[in-house]
Amino acid sequence: MEQQLFEKYNGSLVTDSMLQEAAELFSKHYGVWSEHAVQMVGPFAKAGNHVRLNKARLRADYLAEPSTSSYVRVTIDGHLVGNAFACRWVYENKTVCWVTQLVVHQDYRERGLAMNLLKQLRHDSDDIYGIMSSHPAACLAAAKAFGSSISTVRLDIIKQYASDIMKASPIRYVKDARLCGSLFHPDDSSGLVSSANTSFWVDHTEPLEALAWAREAAHWPLGDLHDGHEFLLVLEAKHRPRSQSRSKFGSSPVS
Repeated sequence: MEQQLFEKYNGSLVTDSMLQEAAELFSKHYGVWSEHAVQMVGPFAKAGNHVRLNKARLRADYLAEPSTSSYVRVTIDGHLVGNAFACRWVYENKTVCWVTQLVVHQDYRERGLAMNLLKQLRHDSDDIYGIMSSHPAACLAAAKAFGSSISTVRLDIIKQYASDIMKASPIRYVKDARLCGSLFHPDDSSGLVSSANTSFWVDHTEPLEALAWAREAAHWPLGDLHDGHEFLLVLEAKHRPRSQSRSKFGSSPVS
């Protein structure tokens, strides 16, 4: 029987060896550059080549605020097969937990690992959860982990909070993303609903196949997916009774 282990770390306790493993997982299993990437990003981003990150980039971009960042991972029989990074910040007395990266090994997908990784990130102090992703599977997992299902996502919550909480983010790519779609621009007839232009030119072949499946299986509220864009999902946290204690940011290194 497989031995499955989930671990959670405060960002300040993430070691270089952990980041090296995370970088290798991302570089092999996240995705490949699109046909437009060379023109939009540079000559290194050749179509079909894997999008790569190194451990230094991971630390700089995803653990920029170590004390308010989290890293969760899952190993099976001692091998890293999935992980997620998140950052927390405060906006108008509300704690925002934003998923900055979610990756699952290609051989271990469709087993609920993404959803359970995100569940590990939850904390009683959280008020709002957010994620941007070009892959519908990430949005489906986030909706289940932080809400109930993609079909019950409230677009009015996304419209209410997205712009202001993203501008307050310490994560550069979140702060700089441009909101797109009819949710934010009523005259938009592009097919986008809740989307962000992040200029991330990853290939969308697999995400578009997953989107077609998601639309057949359930109500899909986030609209179409365009090149260089990602879906945007913002959810209100479901709080436990206020009588229970709530510690700021959840500083426990491992859970």
